[in-house]
Amino acid sequence: MEGQSIMQIFQGGSSVSGVIIPIALMLFSGFALTRVTKRLKLPNVTAYILAGILIGPYCLNLVNPDIIEGTSFIADIALAFIAFGTGEFFTFSTLKQNGIKVCIITLFEATLASFFVFVLCLFILKLNLSLSLVLGALAATTASASTIMTIRQFNAKGDFVNTLLQVVALDNVFGLVSYSMAISVAVALQSGSFKLSSILMPIALNLAVLLLGGLFGLFLKLLMPKQRSTDNRLIITIAVLFSFCGICALLDVSPLLGCMSMGMIYINITEDDKIFKQLNYFNPPILLLFFVRSGMNFKLDVLLHSEGIGENVPLLLVGISYFLVRILGKYLGAILGPTLVGEKKEVRKYLGLALVPQAGVAIGLSALGARILGGELGRALETVILASSILYELIGPGCAKLGLYLSHSYAVSLEDLTESVTIEPEKKKNEVELLIERIQAIQKELPSHAKRLAEEEEAFTEAAEEQY
Repeated sequence: MEGQSIMQIFQGGSSVSGVIIPIALMLFSGFALTRVTKRLKLPNVTAYILAGILIGPYCLNLVNPDIIEGTSFIADIALAFIAFGTGEFFTFSTLKQNGIKVCIITLFEATLASFFVFVLCLFILKLNLSLSLVLGALAATTASASTIMTIRQFNAKGDFVNTLLQVVALDNVFGLVSYSMAISVAVALQSGSFKLSSILMPIALNLAVLLLGGLFGLFLKLLMPKQRSTDNRLIITIAVLFSFCGICALLDVSPLLGCMSMGMIYINITEDDKIFKQLNYFNPPILLLFFVRSGMNFKLDVLLHSEGIGENVPLLLVGISYFLVRILGKYLGAILGPTLVGEKKEVRKYLGLALVPQAGVAIGLSALGARILGGELGRALETVILASSILYELIGPGCAKLGLYLSHSYAVSLEDLTESVTIEPEKKKNEVELLIERIQAIQKELPSHAKRLAEEEEAFTEAAEEQY
């Protein structure tokens, strides 16, 4: 090692240490930045992306570009975990109750967001047609992870939350299908040979993946007899997800739709939500690596350039414009859709706020798109989505929280937690006595001490206890 600096050791990509040390560095840096963003009340995703930028080639340059390129599979795995978890919210009973309404709402808000962004990119910013199509398609997606984390943090419940979760899930289905068509047209335009089959084939391929994901859901159920230990359940689930990702990689198609189908089929035929909780407790390191790697892919020098994408418009302006126009489309669509189907006032007024976040799915699909398009277009696509995602993660969770609060989906005062205490005229009580009664009423509704652990941690702890 004589003559080598610490930087060069970190960047040694040919040895085992040259791979392990950068991965450890990615984990440590992502964690360290969360200590800062936590004080600023910002989401962890923001910290992960900023950590990737900091240790990436445009700042400290601590990770060899070969390592960044060689870990591209992390995007597929992260999308698989996100999509499988989203499938939990597609229970047949809930879909039967308000499935048509949710589909109409999603159609309006996702279509308007995509249309507004496409018009902005092609006719106002004068960008390349291929890039405009793909950006418009990605505008439909919503950050399911950020939204679900916000809901869980505030223990939000009710019709508004149920509608929101289903709309977010369908957003990503809509976004994936439109992305598949857009990326196919973009590739055809680049090659100069446009055929109808180039659009129909990806749609057929995604439908096949959807069906295959359902079959994998059935297969997963067969591998999960009642006597299966919790640690082996987790191992088998991850093995099945990885296998499915490998098949999708062979077919050169996103695993998102198939993994969502797998989760949906599994929850409906087993009603076993515990495996989802175990995965929620297991997947943070994978999601951290995914977002940190995305940050390392952030091309800072490209932000002020516009070569190969159309008119002389810097990508920084494109990212900010995309950020604002997508919000406008989502908000207007989330007003028109619920109004058309006669949804409650809370849904009509506040659903748009909760649909602002965008990160995981869009970043994952942009990474896949950059790999397919390559060159200036690929770099521009990933740069715009990452730049706007940082903005979305700064304000998105706050907007989602505001939507939940204004829709009365979580309690913010003592009076909201319990019903009012009835006071008989002849038995008037002072304020202290009323407070004691209200606290006692709350205590009755709280879970026992044994259930106070987070469900994800409890599920994972059980596996550890059985192992040892």
